[in-house]
Amino acid sequence: MEYRQFGRSGLKVPVLSLGTGTFGGTDAFFQKWGSTGVAEASRLIDLCLDAGVNFLDTADIYSGGDSEAILGEALKGRRERVLISTKATFRAGEGPNDVGSSRYHLIRACEASLKRLKTDHIDVYFMHGFDALTPVEETLRALDDLTRAGKIGYIGASNFSGWQLMKALATSERDGLARYVVYQGYYSLIGRHYEWELMPLGLDQGVGLMVWSPLGWGRLTGKIRRGQAASGGRIAAGGAEGGPTVPDAYLYDVVDALDAVAAETGKSVPQVALNWLLTRPTVCNIVIGARNEEQLKQNLGAVGWSLTEDQIARLDAASREQPIYPYWHQTGFDERNPKPTAW
Repeated sequence: MEYRQFGRSGLKVPVLSLGTGTFGGTDAFFQKWGSTGVAEASRLIDLCLDAGVNFLDTADIYSGGDSEAILGEALKGRRERVLISTKATFRAGEGPNDVGSSRYHLIRACEASLKRLKTDHIDVYFMHGFDALTPVEETLRALDDLTRAGKIGYIGASNFSGWQLMKALATSERDGLARYVVYQGYYSLIGRHYEWELMPLGLDQGVGLMVWSPLGWGRLTGKIRRGQAASGGRIAAGGAEGGPTVPDAYLYDVVDALDAVAAETGKSVPQVALNWLLTRPTVCNIVIGARNEEQLKQNLGAVGWSLTEDQIARLDAASREQPIYPYWHQTGFDERNPKPTAW
């Protein structure tokens, strides 16, 4: 297993982590993702640890907290062997303050996550989304206090826009507060908008990327091909809810390119799609999900080999999109405003 530096921090993490959104499945939304219980979760963690994947990602809203609870139970006796990341911000109760990134909510949300996870510390704590109603200073001061108390190791941001992340980084620097070292965001061969602003920001500010939904809501699992509907999995189960629409013509062009490279390498379509992400600037970790052992073993096979420059270029070309303004305009000024990837 390859390990990379976690943004501008001293922490080293494996390039793959196990996402636990499939743990629980105790509400209608997450049931479409999976319904892994404690016994199967424990087995999946065994497989991860055997492969050197010691990083586990969850969130307080996954199955109403049941994902955290199942993870905590499955980790009994081996908490010290893993890194855990979880998230807060989205609504976690009925009250008017059971949502957002206020000091009130974050302190209580962190304590609730610690209890469900059966641990005294969270290695990485993400703000799951940007709260525009709470002053950035209030959020960062609360996170800084939790960090100084030893309840949080590092902090990260998820689903922020570029200006929101930059404002938070500038506030941390100005006030000497804990700093977001990592961004958890959507990035895949059929979702490359991260490259337009967040990737250059990450390079400039030393913020690493932890990729979620690297297979594009299950569209790059090899179960969808030109002229045929999904044969099973998350998409067929209706689990694309909440994700962006993807034009069929664009999707099939990308899948065709993936199929060709998969045939050349002897790897599967999802393995190629994941390996491509590991070649991208700022990427330090990819969150992989799995409904069962077979899916996990397949995803673990995405590491330990390399795509050629020609194969990467062909995948880039098939998945390239016309950027929105001002990014398309900036492509004409690469001499002084270079881009980390070809748009």
